[in-house]
Amino acid sequence: MSTLLTSDQGPAAGAAGGTARTGRPKGRTGTRGSLRVAALYLLPAVALIAIYLAYPVVYSIGRSLFDRSGATFVGLHNYAELFTDPRTQVALRNNVIWVLVAPALVTGLGLIFAVLTEKIRWATAFRLVLFMPMAISLFASGIIFRLVYQEDPSLGLANAAAVTVHDAFLEPSKYPGARARDARALVADHGNLTTTANYGRGDVVRLPLVGLSPQKLPRQAAPAQDLRPDPRDLRGVVWLDVAAGGGPPGTLGGGKRGMPGVTVQALRDGHVTATTTTGDDGSFAFPDLSPGTYTIRLPASNFAQPFRGLTWLGPALVTPVIISAWVWITTGFAMTFIGAGLSAIPRDALEAARVDGATEWQVFRRVTVPLLSPVLLVVFVTLVINVLKVFELVFVIAPGSAQADANVLALQLWQVAFGAGGGDQAMGSALAVVLFLLVVPAMLFNIRRFRRERR
Repeated sequence: MSTLLTSDQGPAAGAAGGTARTGRPKGRTGTRGSLRVAALYLLPAVALIAIYLAYPVVYSIGRSLFDRSGATFVGLHNYAELFTDPRTQVALRNNVIWVLVAPALVTGLGLIFAVLTEKIRWATAFRLVLFMPMAISLFASGIIFRLVYQEDPSLGLANAAAVTVHDAFLEPSKYPGARARDARALVADHGNLTTTANYGRGDVVRLPLVGLSPQKLPRQAAPAQDLRPDPRDLRGVVWLDVAAGGGPPGTLGGGKRGMPGVTVQALRDGHVTATTTTGDDGSFAFPDLSPGTYTIRLPASNFAQPFRGLTWLGPALVTPVIISAWVWITTGFAMTFIGAGLSAIPRDALEAARVDGATEWQVFRRVTVPLLSPVLLVVFVTLVINVLKVFELVFVIAPGSAQADANVLALQLWQVAFGAGGGDQAMGSALAVVLFLLVVPAMLFNIRRFRRERR
């Protein structure tokens, strides 16, 4: 019995004893060891964050409180000067425009494309094409759009398209740049050419013009002939007073050709009473004029310069143009992010809405968008952060003449601290601090959002 008890208790006792000797319970010592290992792994990351993030932030805050040389403490003087500087005010205004327009536009387009690509066969290829601009650096994208918005239609795609559409609906003038031979007899007024003398029935009006190459006359242009007076009407001739064979200025002959298709108006007391068009030889006539005297006018539409497009990179349009470039680049990111959230939506909710008789628009507005609202909010806030830091596009796309009108805080920071005529590290540091303070609330919002979703 004792042997059995001994034999039964021995292994248990041995096991207990072994456990007591080798299996130490995890307590504070084990926790401390785990913390040491974790700290060892985290140390490189913490060191990098301290060197490349924490130290620059602290140094910038301290540097912003000193003068340009860094030797004299000036407190908040740099910040006061910052907000009274007209260039900084323009940059702040443009940043507000960017924040109000660009993120909302990109988020909306991303949502539309994400929903539509679910309903097409080549969804993957479509998403790949839209996402490709994200693979191009902002600097290279800026160069592309700088070329697209060149003012010369032969170089800029935007103006080439604008000129094509314009000329499809409005015919360009036939004689751009033509002007009167004698500025005293034919006066220019807002582009119109008006005679200084008065004419009536039985008179012949001779209107020589210059400022145009003979090669630019229409093919049907015939030699201009002098007209005989007719008491029944008022006649005249418009010709290009340039000829290879010469001839006295202001006279017909010598191979000078008429200018066909010129609109001619007869005016009495400043009001148009009759309108006609010149023939192939440049002649015209007003057969139904009532007795009296008239002045003859060639409207400005005959001589207007051809439409050459818009000044996209001028002060008025440069900011919308740069925003359009940023929208082109980032829409693919928003579409991909929103598409991932869209694929996680329960299909039962969508099908239930359709079974209840909801239209696709109602399903989108009342089911899809509310379920996607957390994703849309994250995308929007992320884009706001990126917008506040935009620099390369503005720097590359905006020409020097319009860069002040397209200025943003990040570009202003670079110009003040490192640009030509800058070198003011104190003011640059103050701008960096202001930009940091503008970005921090959006970053904190995103962090809180991620923590809430994790819980």
